[in-house]
Amino acid sequence: MFTQTLTRRVRRSPLLELLTGPHGVDRYTELVDATWTQADARAKVIAVRRQTPRSVTLTLEPNRAFTGFRAGQHINLTVEIDGRRRTRPYSPASAEGAPYIELTIGRHDGGLVSTYLCDHARPGMVVGLDSVGGAFTLPDTRPRRILFVSGGSGITPVMSMLRTMRNEGSDREIAFIHYARSAREACYADELAAMSGVRVLHGYTRDGQGDLTGHFDAGHLIAAMPDPGNDTAVFVCGPPELVQAVREHYPDASSESFVPPVLTAPAETSGGRIAFTDSGVELTDDGRPLLDQAEAAGLTPESGCRMGICHSCTRRKTSGVVKNLITGAVSSADAEDVQICVSAPVGDVDLAL
Repeated sequence: MFTQTLTRRVRRSPLLELLTGPHGVDRYTELVDATWTQADARAKVIAVRRQTPRSVTLTLEPNRAFTGFRAGQHINLTVEIDGRRRTRPYSPASAEGAPYIELTIGRHDGGLVSTYLCDHARPGMVVGLDSVGGAFTLPDTRPRRILFVSGGSGITPVMSMLRTMRNEGSDREIAFIHYARSAREACYADELAAMSGVRVLHGYTRDGQGDLTGHFDAGHLIAAMPDPGNDTAVFVCGPPELVQAVREHYPDASSESFVPPVLTAPAETSGGRIAFTDSGVELTDDGRPLLDQAEAAGLTPESGCRMGICHSCTRRKTSGVVKNLITGAVSSADAEDVQICVSAPVGDVDLAL
């Protein structure tokens, strides 16, 4: 303990920063251990398990630069693949305030990062952690009754909420509906089955052998919570179809979908000139997000979530106007950073790419 305390004090010393300039202490300590950084949040993978054929569960030990998350939020995870850093947002399944972060990552067909981690994740790997965010969280005053609904890998943020409330000793009435393609692909089934005081129902959309048949409807709602009442808080995370089905019964449900939206710009915004100035490439705008048009032109900018969450695609717009296709906001200032995965040109645009 004395050695650890002394090490932390020495690393924070202004004299040491001066002696290690201009690179700073981190550039030297990370040569010994990649997680020994003060400025960059990172984590070491300390355990890997594959609880279903199409997922991998990672237990991460974050360094001191990581400041935590609220149950339900997502974390941008960065991993190096073939020499390039790739970033994707994932929601922890671990409880808020837990010493370790648990991520369960489902394999998505064609998904670069999810496939890589499912196939190659191993203890000792070091990953980057950044940009904790998201409004899909529990209220500070816990509801009296809660219905959790999840589909596929959307189970992770609601598991974080459930585990957080269990750690708090909550006596709230809780029901949990989870949909998976089959029993073999249902994450956390054993843990949920062992929980007392939580009504858990599974729906298997392909083999039909679960507690529920088919997709979410009024019958599933009644089976999970026969007398929901007006004081029931509903949290749903999964594919857009599931979110929409739940909202038909609970319009005010707190929701999150992990599928990128289809982004289209109004036809009148297309037709201008796009110049990717660093590459010397110019083209005529076709109305799609800047990222899509850059890739169609043969460029390979870094990107991650493709839905405006992870910020890994951010580039400097040196002139012109763009529209954020998620929020509808129009930005006209020169020399500003924009997320090119959700930004479409409005007229001529110059981008440092």
